[in-house]
Amino acid sequence: MSENTWSTTEQKIAESAFKKAYERETAALIQHIYEKIEEIKEIDSLWNLHDYLSAKRHQIDGRYDFRYPVLIFVFSDLMKEGWLLPEDLEGLDQDKISKITVLSRI
Repeated sequence: MSENTWSTTEQKIAESAFKKAYERETAALIQHIYEKIEEIKEIDSLWNLHDYLSAKRHQIDGRYDFRYPVLIFVFSDLMKEGWLLPEDLEGLDQDKISKITVLSRI
């Protein structure tokens, strides 16, 4: 099966993997923000946190693109960053898994 052709089973696996990665990343961000909030002692720190959150929102919104033609690249980026785990992809075509794994090491 080509990287642009996703069976119904693969679509379900991809949706689940995508959701898991998103939940991992956003949970880590929330935890990080709780830690940052405790460090705020002056208004400049608050504005810095605001800027950080704006940048993270832009980064996360750009990263999570669930269109099948680009999903191999999205998954490889998520794997490289540690948000997607190899076991999340179990059941996908081996060719897709190989491409995602190789691209995640670049």
